[in-house]
Amino acid sequence: MNRYEALLILNVKGGDENVKEIIERLEGDFAKEGAKIESVQKMDRRHFSYVAGKVDSGYYVNFIFEAEAPVLEKLRSKFKLDAEVYRQDYKKLAHKKAAPAA
Repeated sequence: MNRYEALLILNVKGGDENVKEIIERLEGDFAKEGAKIESVQKMDRRHFSYVAGKVDSGYYVNFIFEAEAPVLEKLRSKFKLDAEVYRQDYKKLAHKKAAPAA
């Protein structure tokens, strides 16, 4: 299994009230496809430095997870069709080192 980092920018359309539900749904989507989530970092809403269209800000969420390469492609395709995921970016990470024995 490979270790990945996924940065998702959510289009919350003006309100941050439903962000928790969206993130929980996305976590379920990761699990449904067979990914094992290591951590979720909520980074708050940020304004874009360059606005191209109606959306001028997004809620940033960072997922660290383990999955096989085909699972990553399924997630990309699924989130591309999701109206609440404005942008997505993935990066392959090094494997976590085991803690040294004492």
